[in-house]
Amino acid sequence: MPFHFRLTPSAGFALALAFATAAPAPTMAAEEPPAPEPRPLSFVNDIAPILTKADCNTGACHAKAITGQRGFRLSLLGFETEEDYEHIVKEGRGRRVFPPAPEQSLLLLKAANIVPHGGGKKLDPDSEGYRTLVRWIGEGMPYGDAADPEIASLEVEPARMTMSPGATQQLKVTARYSDGSARDVTGMALYEANDRDMAEADGGGLVKTLDLPGKVAVMVRYSGLVSVSNISIPLGAPVEAVPPSKNFIDDLVFANLKEIGIPPSPVADDATFLRRVSLDIAGRLPSTEETAAFLASTDPDKRDRAIDALLATPDYADYFANKWTALLKNKREEAADITANFAFHAWMRDSLLANAPYDEIVRQILGATGTIVSNPPVAWYKRVKEPNQQLEDVAQLFLGVRMNCAQCHHHPFERWSQNDYYALSAFFTQVGRKPTAIAGEDLIFHKRGLAQVDDKKTGGKVRPAGLGQTPPEILPDEDPRLVLADWMGGKENPFFAKALVNRYWKHFFKRGLVEPEDDLRDSNPATNPELLDALAAHFIESGFDLKEIVRAIARSHAYQLSERPNGHNAIDRQNFSHFYPKRLPAEVLLDAIDGLTGAKTDFADLPPGTRAIALPDNSYNRAAPFLKVFGRPEGASVCECERVQSSSLAQSLHLMNSAEVKGKLSAAGGRAERLSKPEVPVADGVREIYLAAFGREPSGEELSVAEEFLNQPRTDAKNQPVAPALAKRMAYEDLLWAIMNTKEFLYNH
Repeated sequence: MPFHFRLTPSAGFALALAFATAAPAPTMAAEEPPAPEPRPLSFVNDIAPILTKADCNTGACHAKAITGQRGFRLSLLGFETEEDYEHIVKEGRGRRVFPPAPEQSLLLLKAANIVPHGGGKKLDPDSEGYRTLVRWIGEGMPYGDAADPEIASLEVEPARMTMSPGATQQLKVTARYSDGSARDVTGMALYEANDRDMAEADGGGLVKTLDLPGKVAVMVRYSGLVSVSNISIPLGAPVEAVPPSKNFIDDLVFANLKEIGIPPSPVADDATFLRRVSLDIAGRLPSTEETAAFLASTDPDKRDRAIDALLATPDYADYFANKWTALLKNKREEAADITANFAFHAWMRDSLLANAPYDEIVRQILGATGTIVSNPPVAWYKRVKEPNQQLEDVAQLFLGVRMNCAQCHHHPFERWSQNDYYALSAFFTQVGRKPTAIAGEDLIFHKRGLAQVDDKKTGGKVRPAGLGQTPPEILPDEDPRLVLADWMGGKENPFFAKALVNRYWKHFFKRGLVEPEDDLRDSNPATNPELLDALAAHFIESGFDLKEIVRAIARSHAYQLSERPNGHNAIDRQNFSHFYPKRLPAEVLLDAIDGLTGAKTDFADLPPGTRAIALPDNSYNRAAPFLKVFGRPEGASVCECERVQSSSLAQSLHLMNSAEVKGKLSAAGGRAERLSKPEVPVADGVREIYLAAFGREPSGEELSVAEEFLNQPRTDAKNQPVAPALAKRMAYEDLLWAIMNTKEFLYNH
């Protein structure tokens, strides 16, 4: 039987006493303080970030517009936490969350892919996020209350750093709250580089730079806030000399190149400069007379004088009116539109020719009232009729802010909310219109009343307000559009001037300081922010003088650099260490071919000799196949991306084989016919063609090859000799054809 030993109380005391006297008393260990109680969980601060990190509430998953995914809907990136809470806790017949056994909640079973999940495995059961969800469900899914701290700011470290190509750097992200507390959220934040060819970031915030030098930003997103880590990737080559500085643009461009170690190319020669600046300011090639006179001049200021002369020509107004009317949707959709389109285009051209201040041009468009005949800027309201579309176009075109996303949800990469969207649209709520006796024409007027708009989500009223501004007091008799124009043109506006100078910088340099040119936001910083600020300040100080911003850019040596890279800067694509060649726009190229061949393109309803850059609307794209093939925009959007600048097989075939191009080469009275006359020396003919096409004299080798080709006898399809006069003309046509198919002709360089 088992043996049990039991001590009596007296025996136990005696035994304890014996042990106590036989050995020294042990030292008592100090009591450890009790572990702090875990802080209460909040759906906003703790759960929503987990869902965002797990990619549950993106547009491709449960945040799909309207429907969500398989009956489960979340707000985009968790911006609507109250709605998300309702969907998680109160839908799904109690299966989505199950407090008695949290691990059996469908929310977790699906996320861990224990139950088949179309999105795959999003959470590992060993992860912190999974454990936090288990705890939250077990605690009864608290939403939190008004006393909970709110996230106030998001900080990323390092905020600015220099990294060599191929290096790695771990980011640290800290969320700071309204109660003064802070939380390390590095593992729960989202990371994205704005240029994935320059850097990449993994889910844990480890950044790796790639091989391209320059400036790149890593966007960090957490709980509705965005922060940015700006990274410089230096090439590290010695920059021993730079061209002399002409103005503040050169100071800042060359300082940046020195900082990142990219030596600039030298300044381009006179011939290249004149061709480049003529194309960029006037939308045309320089004439042979202009080129000859410029190359022969010894005036040290001849480049500045050439810029001023181009700005004074109607060609400048034609070219930039072509740019602006396309962006302002001067589009012909029916025959009756012709009056409005012609009037609006003429008004814009005249405004540019007279150098009307940019803020005044915008003000006249926004605040337009009356009829098209009496006030042509009214034509914009003929094309853009709805307040929502009006605000989106105005924000993108004049402020460089894309507000489209904020109509339905908080902007995913910016601070703009739905309320900001409605506040901006409220400026246009009092635009009235009524038909006139003229078919297709409206009378635009200001309707008396309080400007406000219904917030479709809350049902409340939203008053007009500029982005980031407190709603101003607008009286019922006051046109809110003029208040908007006042705010936009104010010196303190952080968007208006920057949007314009960035757009013009791209016009001259092929890419903007911010790219895309109409997407200015904290999470998409400029490659040279100091230069963008300086350009905007100069533009404001000039009184919003459009010609002055063109003049400042064109006079800079940064703009006048050679397109030929040196041994170090060939891979640079954002620091402007050399000129970036760009294909001629469709209209400019058509005019250039006409100028080279001596032909003319006729356009309906326009005087003979009208150039393609002076066309008032998109309707001529259908009449001129060349314009369509080479990507002239239709004016359907305010985005310059509508203009096709890439090359295609269709373009190459059109230049080589189209009847349109062949007809220009053989045009009666054209250059080929004129130069083939016996009294014109072949060498003079070749020089004229090179001056017309390239703005330069032919090299010795080019002249020799061309002369030999032009003097060769020719045979017809039956191998019979062609008469010398005809043979010479055909040879000139072939030479012109070969010239217009070269990259030197097709590109501005």
